[in-house]
Amino acid sequence: MATEPRIYIVEDDENIRELVIYALKANGFDASGFGSSAEFFEAYTSAPKPALVLLDIMLPDDDGVAILRKLHAHFATPVIMLTAKGSEFDKVKGLDAGADDYVTKPFGITELIARINAVLRRSGPARRDTLSFGSIVIDDAKHEVFVSDAKIELTLKEYDLLRYLVKNADIVVSRGQIMECVWGFDFEGETRTVDIHIQTLRKKLGEAGGCIKTVRGVGYKVGE
Repeated sequence: MATEPRIYIVEDDENIRELVIYALKANGFDASGFGSSAEFFEAYTSAPKPALVLLDIMLPDDDGVAILRKLHAHFATPVIMLTAKGSEFDKVKGLDAGADDYVTKPFGITELIARINAVLRRSGPARRDTLSFGSIVIDDAKHEVFVSDAKIELTLKEYDLLRYLVKNADIVVSRGQIMECVWGFDFEGETRTVDIHIQTLRKKLGEAGGCIKTVRGVGYKVGE
C-alpha cells in the first residue's frame, strides 16, 4: 500500500492552518500544522521527514525566509512559500533562499494542491542513476553529488540546477530556460535568482565549478 505523502504547513493563523490541513487530508496527503518555527523544527528533527513544507513568510518567531535558510543548510526538503505580500522583492527573496515555489494569499485550495503536486513531481525520483561531467558525478539514486570522489553538500535547488546543466552539457541555456525547468515557472526576477544560485554552486564545487561557463548576454552552460 502506498504511503500518503507527508506535508508540513508552518502558519501562525490557526484558521488558515486548519483549513489547509483539512484540504490536504481530503486530497490524499498526510498533513500536520505548526504555528511557529520552534514547533516546526521540533517535529522536523524528531519525526520522519515530510515530502514538502508549506511555509508562511510572516511568523511570530523566525520569519519564513530565515526558516527556509536554516532548513536548506542541512536538508533538501522542497518548500512552497505562502505570502500575503506578493511584491517582487518578497518573491525574489524567497526564491533566492531556495524556495521551490510561492503562493500569494488569499489563494484557492485547487491552485495550492496543483502547485504541491507539480513540486512533488519535479522533486521525485530521477530517470537516470548517474550523470557526470569531468570530475563531477551526480548520483540520482541517492541524490548525492561528488567531485573527485568527495561528497559535496548541495541544497535541493542547487542539486536540480547542477543536474539540469550537466544533462545539457555543452548546450547554452538561458536564464529563462533554467527558471522554467528547475523552478517550474517563469518569473521576472529570474536573473538575480539564477545568478545567485550559479555563484553558490560554483563555490561549493571548488575547482570543478569552473566548468560552469557564463555566456554573456545569453545564460550558462557546462563545458570545457
